[in-house]
Amino acid sequence: MLSYLDLQLFPIDLKGVDFLPLSSSSERLMGTTITISLVHEQADNLLRQAFDLLKELEFRFNANSTESELMEINYQAGIAPVKVHPDLFELISLGLEHSLASGSHLNISIGPLIQTWRIGFSDAKVASPEEISSVLPLIDPRMIKLDSVNSTVYLEKKGMKIDLGCLAKGYSADKVATFLKENGVTSALINLGGNILTIGNNQARNGQPWQIGIQDPNHPRGNHLMTLSITGKSVVTSGIYERHLEIDGKDYHHIFDSETGYPIETDLASLTIISDRSVDGEIWTTRLFGERSASIMWQIENIDGIEAILIDKDGHIACSSGIQR
Repeated sequence: MLSYLDLQLFPIDLKGVDFLPLSSSSERLMGTTITISLVHEQADNLLRQAFDLLKELEFRFNANSTESELMEINYQAGIAPVKVHPDLFELISLGLEHSLASGSHLNISIGPLIQTWRIGFSDAKVASPEEISSVLPLIDPRMIKLDSVNSTVYLEKKGMKIDLGCLAKGYSADKVATFLKENGVTSALINLGGNILTIGNNQARNGQPWQIGIQDPNHPRGNHLMTLSITGKSVVTSGIYERHLEIDGKDYHHIFDSETGYPIETDLASLTIISDRSVDGEIWTTRLFGERSASIMWQIENIDGIEAILIDKDGHIACSSGIQR
């Protein structure tokens, strides 16, 4: 999920008033580059603590680490329930709710299918029909059983795997934003590999809104079709143009259809959601990607606090009614 932004990282002096600079730090976590930029007198200390929190969350949610808390659930599939941390239980509960929703394309039990194709990894391949048939019975979210009293998660069939990749970065961004706000930060931008979440305005630019560029999916990274002025919102984009595999002239992207086991067939190149919470952006980009454009827009117009930008493979843009262009 990718968005791009243009920031000026220097203080501005306005009418004799000294503004604090925008301080930034970047690290490689969660399989992507994460950058946090904020304005605060204790910026360095807060940035260090924010990344410590992200490392803790990565350990909890990572579906590609043999040592993560999530993987313990997957190892115990078909064997026994696993008691988990409240954050992990909350995120799985949220993901399961939206996986079971009628017509949803989100599926947190899709792990076995993701691992069969491996698109986005160095060992990506086109899965055979036999391989797909063997994992389809394992990606039914109805076989995820939660016990809210004991905070346990149980996968009913051996070989099942929960994958929270469609939600974890958004949830983590929200957690970081809450931590920063609790410590007095009123101006920040959190960029988790293109998942953008802002706090307030950009105080290092005279309190102007943050400028977030929406990538042109048909051109190299950094080419924008439009720019949004954002204050205290999240911008999350899901698209078929970044993680994909080309074999014998045919292109396979990383967004899968749980019914067929193959990449979703769609005329969309990208779907951007603007929302208050970053996790909501991840939920709705994933739930809706694969629907027809008209259906997506109709649903968005009936969800409070959510706006959308759709870009099709020909570069045509459609925006929901709350988007100012």
